[in-house]
Amino acid sequence: MNATPTIATPTGAPGRPVRLGLRENRLQFSLLVIVSAAVGGLVGLERTTVPLIGTDTFGLTSDLAVFSFIVAFGLTKAVTNLAAGALTARFRRRQLLLAGWLIGAPVPFVLAWAPSWGWIVAANVLLGLNQGLTWSMTVNMKIDLVGPARRGLATGLNEAAGYTAVGVTALATGYLATGYGLRPVPELIGVVFVVAGLALTLVVRDTAAHVALELDRHAEPLPAGEDTGLARIFARTSWRDRSLRGVSQAGLVNNLNDGLTWGVFPLLFTDHGLGLAAVGLIKGLYPLLWGLGQIPTGHLADRIGRKPLIVTGMAVQAAGFVLALALLDRPLLAGILSAVALGLGTAMVYPALIASLADHTHPSWRTKALGAYRFWRDVGYAVGALVAGVLANALGINATVIAAALLTAASGALAARWITERAEP
Repeated sequence: MNATPTIATPTGAPGRPVRLGLRENRLQFSLLVIVSAAVGGLVGLERTTVPLIGTDTFGLTSDLAVFSFIVAFGLTKAVTNLAAGALTARFRRRQLLLAGWLIGAPVPFVLAWAPSWGWIVAANVLLGLNQGLTWSMTVNMKIDLVGPARRGLATGLNEAAGYTAVGVTALATGYLATGYGLRPVPELIGVVFVVAGLALTLVVRDTAAHVALELDRHAEPLPAGEDTGLARIFARTSWRDRSLRGVSQAGLVNNLNDGLTWGVFPLLFTDHGLGLAAVGLIKGLYPLLWGLGQIPTGHLADRIGRKPLIVTGMAVQAAGFVLALALLDRPLLAGILSAVALGLGTAMVYPALIASLADHTHPSWRTKALGAYRFWRDVGYAVGALVAGVLANALGINATVIAAALLTAASGALAARWITERAEP
């Protein structure tokens, strides 16, 4: 295979030579990085203001009711992630990416002018559909483009773009809310993300030819008669395969942490005297470090392996929750140090988990496995919000933070026990 094969286009006409690699596909990869930033920016609209809209604008007094928007988002995104893996067998990735943007277009407007809390929850159903389709497709398309050797870096760049945008938007909405109120100005910056995402999706090319090329080169052919149906792959990813089971549970707990901090931290730190700008700083710093940190950690995952980053990252996240409570008499310091630990820990874990999953899956059913993993990972949002709501109502907000620290430490121990390294054949 010294010569680079030419892959036919879907219409049967000969296309340009297709190569796997980051440098070889730098233009398309760069466009997809910008799309990922728009995806993250849209969900970043909610990080600072929406829990406070629930309490201050709509007068919600139950923590579980306040966190219901995160439950709606997490469950919808999780199911959409799972469906997205199966839908790639019938639709091209670019088509699904475009559908995700069209579904998400109303979200900024509903958040800005919703007449009741029910509208906010409904907007998060649309946001979950949007995120499940757009984020799944951008990460799949980047993995398609770069091939096996650079998966860690590719997923790191993807998640870095998305979560850096989450952080910048959380910071921006906090400062805008300080000057203009909780609504509608902070939410309307989401229109920029929707327009940018739609426009770039119309420009970027599909990656079906790159998938075909990797399948052609893959050293391990799919065994004859192997069942690659969605149910079989879901079971394999969720519990049958030891390493994939370890990846899935770690992903769930990782986003449980994010869902919990999404709902709890604005309430925790405003209760201890911080204003919207300070809360926006805390809520923005966490995903900023999470995002930017994934560029070096994704590269590191390709050099030293996936497991060391996953296990260490979970331990650092657990320490972040401990810091939030240990220093709460100085709430700004507590919030900043907690955000730094949570952000850096998550940056270590996130690209390594996706790269580990890719290492243990065949190209022919990888999108289904990734959909199953992302299902469990984003169920974590809903579980985190439910745990936070129930514990906060029963025992107080501090109890939810303690629970998150314990669950994260336990998840890291399971990852150490179950996940194995596997060199790409």
